[in-house]
Amino acid sequence: MLTHGGSKQPLVSTSAFYAIPAYAHPFSCFSNKAMKYPQENIKPYNEEESKAAQVEKMFDNIAPAYDKLNHALSWNIDKSWRRKAINLLKPFQPQRVMDVATGTGDFAIQAYHILHPQELIGTDISEGMMNIGRAKAKQAGLDKHISFAKEDCTSLSFPDHRFDAITVAFGIRNFEHLDQGLQEMYRVLVPGGHLVILELSEPEGFPMKQLYAIYSKIVIPTIGKFLSKDRSAYTYLPQSIKAFPQGEVMQNIIRKAGFSQVSFKRLTLGICTLYFATK
Repeated sequence: MLTHGGSKQPLVSTSAFYAIPAYAHPFSCFSNKAMKYPQENIKPYNEEESKAAQVEKMFDNIAPAYDKLNHALSWNIDKSWRRKAINLLKPFQPQRVMDVATGTGDFAIQAYHILHPQELIGTDISEGMMNIGRAKAKQAGLDKHISFAKEDCTSLSFPDHRFDAITVAFGIRNFEHLDQGLQEMYRVLVPGGHLVILELSEPEGFPMKQLYAIYSKIVIPTIGKFLSKDRSAYTYLPQSIKAFPQGEVMQNIIRKAGFSQVSFKRLTLGICTLYFATK
């Protein structure tokens, strides 16, 4: 395991996370060819355009209202989720960090305040979202420390072994090709580097599962339409969450991309899942 400062740090408490041992590779009998996952077929607007093009258009459309909606729909709990994710990286002191699907830069800004890396790059396909991120970084006096770049997550322009850590918060389910995106992040990480993923998920236990079903089908689209004027975007959100691989299934997919240690933890009764992986 690569660490900074010459010392080795434990990944996380094994009692806090579910982990698959390195030898127990559930995809060992499969080829490394990219698979097709249900959420890759779910698109915001129509069947004709590619998912990537529609996701870019959707986030450009909702960018002005995104932060308000995001915090309102999660009751501001998303801030604590981000903090938990970033704190996993603190023992390793990563100096070169990329925040994939950075959106309006919330995660990147919070990560800089906690980690103080030498370099932090936020990447996204939506210039509309990143323009808000750039303004927020400048307002916080961080525009010299955080940069933003338009990137296709399935075909990153960066060389191999470019980053010590990569983060993805609430964006990986929007990847047009999940396997490709994970393989690209693996490629640009240094050996021993870390990947942190936060993603919304469906609770599994009663009564949270039933309450969440009502909330996602009625409340999210209604509030989304009212605040963003784009009902499709917030109809797409619960549909993509429902279709996205969760828990052990997602853990196995991350491992298939090449990561040697993969763990996950369900947060807030299962409405969010935190994944942590080491190259």
